[in-house]
Amino acid sequence: MSTYPTEYPTENRPHTGETIIFLHGGSAGGWTWQGVVEHLPDRHILTPDLPGFGERYKTQWPGLDAVADEIAELIRSRAVGGQAHVVGLSLGGVVAIRLITRHPEVVRSCLITGAPVAGYSRVEKFVISLQVPLWHRRWYWALQVPLFRIPQDAQELFITTASRPSPDTNRAMFHDVVDKTLTESTISYSGPVLAVTAEHETSSISKAFPLLREALPQLQTWTAPRVHHAWSAEDPELFTDMVRTFTETGKWPKGD
Repeated sequence: MSTYPTEYPTENRPHTGETIIFLHGGSAGGWTWQGVVEHLPDRHILTPDLPGFGERYKTQWPGLDAVADEIAELIRSRAVGGQAHVVGLSLGGVVAIRLITRHPEVVRSCLITGAPVAGYSRVEKFVISLQVPLWHRRWYWALQVPLFRIPQDAQELFITTASRPSPDTNRAMFHDVVDKTLTESTISYSGPVLAVTAEHETSSISKAFPLLREALPQLQTWTAPRVHHAWSAEDPELFTDMVRTFTETGKWPKGD
């Protein structure tokens, strides 16, 4: 498993162009972007583990503001020109929005998918709260493998990674994202923003779009067809096509 932060290219992999930083979902790690990274051989890429997750599971989750500040510093120190295109899935998408709110100067473009920035519904809050105490159990994540469409060769890594964060980290992270995290009515960031929901996704994701558009009038939105929440692993080719097109042009023609 990779260590924090993971950076591509290596010595044997040349690159051109601007940096893309990928921010993973909760109970995951930077390694989950491997299928997408393989389809972007010519780009400089950062896939960090967020605090409390991946190889950093012994670190306590410090809160969304602190995580956004840490990512901003990583971009300043490691990205080409001190700026990066930011791609966030689920928790990573929530962090990405906090990042463009607090540090807009380090972000070239922002693409989020499956990010519940308007919070979860009352029913979802109740159901998820019952599961949080189980998030450090291997058997729980073994049951999630088919739901997350995890490829067979990554299933053991998925179960191990997802079950290692501490109960304290799981509770703190859940507390941070369960309610509305986008509290600003306007955000000064003026670059391209794309918000995506998977077709087979909870409605809490798409209900955040009007709130995002109020704060970010330049927002583009899209529903990714036939896929589920963690669709970067389910359809890495389509996901990569979206990332490449959006980071190079600032637009996604298939979007709304």
